[in-house]
Amino acid sequence: MSRRAVPDRPRRRSPEPGAARDGDALPAVARTATGTARLLPDIDRPGAMLLTLDEVPQSYVDPADPARLEFEYVRRLAYLVDAFFPAGGPLAAVHLGGGGLSLARYVAHTRPGSTQLAVEIDAPLAAFVRERLPWDRRWRLRVRAADAREALASRRAGSADLVVSDVFAAARTPAHLTSVQYVRLAAAALRPGGLYAANVADGAPLAFARGQAATLRAVFPHAALVAEPSVLRGRRFGNLVLAASRSPLPDADLARRAAGDPFPARVITGAALDAWIGGAAPVDDAQAAASPQPPPGAFEV
Repeated sequence: MSRRAVPDRPRRRSPEPGAARDGDALPAVARTATGTARLLPDIDRPGAMLLTLDEVPQSYVDPADPARLEFEYVRRLAYLVDAFFPAGGPLAAVHLGGGGLSLARYVAHTRPGSTQLAVEIDAPLAAFVRERLPWDRRWRLRVRAADAREALASRRAGSADLVVSDVFAAARTPAHLTSVQYVRLAAAALRPGGLYAANVADGAPLAFARGQAATLRAVFPHAALVAEPSVLRGRRFGNLVLAASRSPLPDADLARRAAGDPFPARVITGAALDAWIGGAAPVDDAQAAASPQPPPGAFEV
C-alpha cells in the first residue's frame, strides 16, 4: 500500500524519461515496495522535481524554495496551517503520508524549530526521496516507515499541534483511514488547541467526501471544508481539504487566503457545512470503504 498525495493538477509539465534537453537532469527511477517511482525534473525551474508513483503525480519539491507549493491542495493545507497557528511559531507536526514531504518542508522552512514526523509505509520510496531530494539537516524532520493508523495509535496523547492525513494507495484513500475510529486516534494525539487536516479526493455525487466531513463532525466541534467550486458542484473529480479542531477555526482568514489562490477555493463551515453534509452519516470501521477510483485522466502528468 503506498502513501501518496494526489494533486488537483500539476501546473507545469516535466519531460518523459529520455526526453530531457542537453544539460538537463535526467529523470531518476526506482522500484519501490508499492510501484515505480520517478523524479521528473521541472524544465522551467532547475533543481525542482515532480515525484510520481506508477505515473500518478505525488509531490512537487523545489529544494531551493520549500515555500513554493505547486499543487493547489497542498497550498490549501498551508493556508490552513498559517491561518490557524501564530505566524512563524514552531509546531509539533505529524504527516501521515510521506511522498516528497512538500508540506513538511514548507513547515520546516517557515516555522524554524518545528519537530516533525512523516509516516511513509513504503520504506524504499522514503529512501529514494531522501537520497535524491535531501532536506536541510538542521530541520527536526524524521521519517518513519509504518502504517498511518498504527503510527497514530502509538503516538503519545496530546503530543502534536498538527496532524495531516494525506494517504493514498493506488490513488485511493485506504478504508481503514476513513473511519471515526481513525479520526479519534488523530484527536487523541492532538493537544487541546491542535488542528487535524485531511486531503480527500472525490467526484460527483461527492458521497465519500460528505461522509468524511460527517466523520470529522462526529469527533470535533469545529470543522471546515476547502475546495474549488467546480469540485463542490461535481463538475470534475478533484481534491477537497477537510479541517477540524476543538478550537474555533479562523474561517474568515482561511476564506481570504483560499479566495486569493491562483485557483480560488471556497471555504464552508458551520451550518453551511452541516447542510452540505446533508444526510451523510459518520463512517464506522465496520462500513468503511476506500475512496472512489479516479476516472481516467483525472490526475495526469
